[in-house]
Parts: sequence; structure tokens; C-alpha cells
Amino acid sequence: MRVLTRIDLRGFSGDVAERLPRPAAPADGPVDAVREILAEVKARGDDALVDFTRRFDGVELRATRVDGAEIEAARGRVSPDVLAALETAAASIADYHRAQMPADVDFSRPGVTISGLHRPVERAGCYVPGGRAVYPSTVLMTAVPARVAGVAEVVLCVPPGPDGRVPDVTLAAAAVAGVDEVIPVGGAHAIGAIAYGTETIRPVDVIVGPGNVYVALAKQEVAGIVGVPSSFAGPSEVVVVADGSAPADFAAVDVILQAEHGPDGLAWLVTWDEAVADAVTASVSRLVAEAPRRADIEATLGKSGYAVVCDGPEQALAVSNFIAPEHLELQTADPGALLPLVRNAGAVFCGPWAPASLGDYVAGPSHVLPTNGTARFASALTVRDFMKDVHVVTVDRAAFESMGDHVEALAGAEGLDAHAASIRIRRGAES
Repeated sequence: MRVLTRIDLRGFSGDVAERLPRPAAPADGPVDAVREILAEVKARGDDALVDFTRRFDGVELRATRVDGAEIEAARGRVSPDVLAALETAAASIADYHRAQMPADVDFSRPGVTISGLHRPVERAGCYVPGGRAVYPSTVLMTAVPARVAGVAEVVLCVPPGPDGRVPDVTLAAAAVAGVDEVIPVGGAHAIGAIAYGTETIRPVDVIVGPGNVYVALAKQEVAGIVGVPSSFAGPSEVVVVADGSAPADFAAVDVILQAEHGPDGLAWLVTWDEAVADAVTASVSRLVAEAPRRADIEATLGKSGYAVVCDGPEQALAVSNFIAPEHLELQTADPGALLPLVRNAGAVFCGPWAPASLGDYVAGPSHVLPTNGTARFASALTVRDFMKDVHVVTVDRAAFESMGDHVEALAGAEGLDAHAASIRIRRGAES
């Protein structure tokens, strides 16, 4: 099979959107199915979780919470090198997110003092996918920022494995990250459980984490009941911009590394050198043929794998900005020169020695990134997703007098007499 479909934009001077495909938005079928699942969970609670877990995962849900001792014991059941990697990654993630922590704001003008306080939510839900693979890295990339933000209770939802248990490496990551509760439930029904609550699960204040289209849609459906970051954290995406300054295998392996997550994502190569497109495409074909997860990679590339040949760097970045990818790699001789052209991307990786896999595991920023074009307006998961801004306003009498006339005028214009009365009554009490 041809693993990358070729698109040639050379000589085209119009809007690249006219010549490029975009993944279709979820059809009504998944949306309707998700709404039915959420309604069942809201109405039937734990019984619905048992039924959906049996239906979708093929296992019996024996309890809605993994015992705390079992979580901690998992540290000793994973290999020492994996445990060391988890601890190293957690430290890197914590260090970076501590640097993100916002400072409280103090502002004053005569007679008025305003403080901006940052307060964490009480209880956060972190969703971690399962099924095709296990993702202990996502445990760290969601739970560690929550802990750094000061969240009091961190809850993890993860689908059970074929034996009905949460894999040891996932539990070990939960122990390293300081997760308080592990709920062995996945899918849209897990989102419903932590949004609405059940007989045994208390609702959370915010839900974060990536997932398949059903999970992402479920998060959108419950937004407003709980906090949900604005990004659509769905199937994985990568755009690799390459100029031939690095070996073709570097670009090729990075095109397929996100594709191995499975179908519904996208993987694009963008270049202004046809020879690079040929070399990388050939390398992708060879690497896919040798890959243990060949079926998943081919499913992604067959639907959304492209090699785009452009006139030059500006058109190449116009292509990337149109896609607004989750991951953007700039494998060029001078990636810094291209950064001013980047408008839409979840995360950018510069140079031949910065594959997106470093960001997926140990670089420090969260790998929970916007997909499905939402990088046009949304951002990577940060500590701010677990926090609220609280404004504190203190006013003395002189400042009250200086602002009072304006409040009465605006309140009168809006027809809100009680607002105006809050000024009049105070003034009357002083006379």
C-alpha cells in the first residue's frame, strides 16, 4: 500500500485550505450514542457502569475503586528501570509545571485595592485511555500538574485490562504521581461517572485527559456541569516539516510514532523538496512494514497520512497552521527561523534531536494537547486548568464617592435599580 498520499501545492498561490483535506467532524451517530451512555450513567449510577464495562471491555466490574494498598504495591511489581523512568518523568513534569504557577496579583489606585488570588479546585478527574495500549505516561501528565496546582483530591479513571485489573504499570504511575483514587472504568461512561457522581463515586470539579472520540465527545457534553479545558483531546496527530537537513529516517519515524496510537488521528509530512518527500515516504513504507503495531499505523496512514510538497517554508507553515496539529516537528536546518510563522499547534519540537516522543514522556510539558483543529484556540494542559482566579476588591469611602455617580448612571441605563440603590442607600446613611 502507499502509506502517504501525495499532495503537490507547488505553483498554487491561493488559500491552502482549498486544496487540503480535513478530518471529518464526529457524525451524529457517536454524539447520540454518547448522550445515551451519559443518560444511563446519570439515571442508574453504578449499575450502568457495571453494564457498560461488561459490554465494552468484556469484563465484570467488581468494585468502582482500586484498593490503595494495591496501588502502592504496584511499585514493586514493575521493573526497576520502568519505575526509575516514571520517577524521572514525574520529576521533570513537576519542575516544569512549578515554573508555570501564577503569582497572586496586587493592584491599587487611590482608595481601591484589588487582589487576584489563584485557588485550585478541590477535586480533579484525570482520564487515561486504555485498550490498544497502556499509558502510564498520561497518568503523570495529568495527575502531576494537578498536584502541583494544589488540587486536594486527584481521581484517575482508566479502563480495566482483559483480566479486569488495571495494569501494574498504570497503578505504579498513579502511586508515583500521588493519585488518591483509581476508578477502573473507561469510556464515555467513566466521564459520566465522575461528572455526575454515582452511589460510590463523588463528582469532580474538572475533567482532563485524552481519549478516543467517544471520551472527547462525552467531555464536551458534560462541560458546564464540570470544568473541561476547551481543547478536544482526541486521537493523536503530528505534522513533520522537513527540509532534508536530517536523515529521512528521522522524519519518517516521527511521522509514524503518533500514528501507532491507532485510527482517527493524522500524520503529515510537509516539505518544499520533492526528493525529501520521496525519501521519507520510502522510509515510512519500510518502517511500517517492520513495526510491531503495523495494523494501527496503517489504519491511521491509510485514512489521514499525507506527504505535502510546497513551494517553500511559508507555504509549508500555512499548511501546518491550517491543520493546527497536536504535535508539530520542525526538522529543518534553522527551525528558529520558522517559529514566527507558527500560529496553530499544541506543541512544537525543534531540530533533529527533539522528537515528539520526548514530549510524550519526559521533557516536562504535559502531553495532553489540543487535537482536531482546536489548537486554533486551545492550549496544552497546564496548572491553570486546575485553578480558578478569585478577585478581592477593597474600597475606602473617598473612592466609593468618586465612583458612585458612574455606578448610578450605568445602573440606570441598564434598568437595574437595586444596583443604583446600593449607592444611594449608602450615601443616605452618611447624611
